[in-house]
Amino acid sequence: MDSSTVILLAADTILLLHVLFVAFVVIGLVLIFVGKARAWSWIRNPWFRLIHLVAIGVVVIQSLIGVICPLTTIEMELRSRVGDTVYSGSFISHWLENILYYQLPPWVFVVCYMTFGAVVCASWFWIRPRGFRKSKSHHAP
Repeated sequence: MDSSTVILLAADTILLLHVLFVAFVVIGLVLIFVGKARAWSWIRNPWFRLIHLVAIGVVVIQSLIGVICPLTTIEMELRSRVGDTVYSGSFISHWLENILYYQLPPWVFVVCYMTFGAVVCASWFWIRPRGFRKSKSHHAP
């Protein structure tokens, strides 16, 4: 495998991580609401909820200050190193890019991210996570 192939594979891996991040944020919120309706206790896990909240918080802050996602920056840098045109290449990258990237004015994304972030914040209060306290052992000393 030559270095260009390795670099393109790394770029595709970064793109896949980006899609998984987006899926975690979007599907995570859906699962929180479905879990509320179905009484799933795991959706109240404080670590899951905190990571989910921080994830969308980072996206909202980046969009408000006009920072491009580091995953996008890294992917594009890798592709440019081997002279790859933006979003051409492997089958995986082609389809993942079509799912992840849209051509709309930046303000549309800011509004969408802020709205989604507000719903995630509201879910924190409507569907409260458990506390971060350590559970006490039920074993006798």
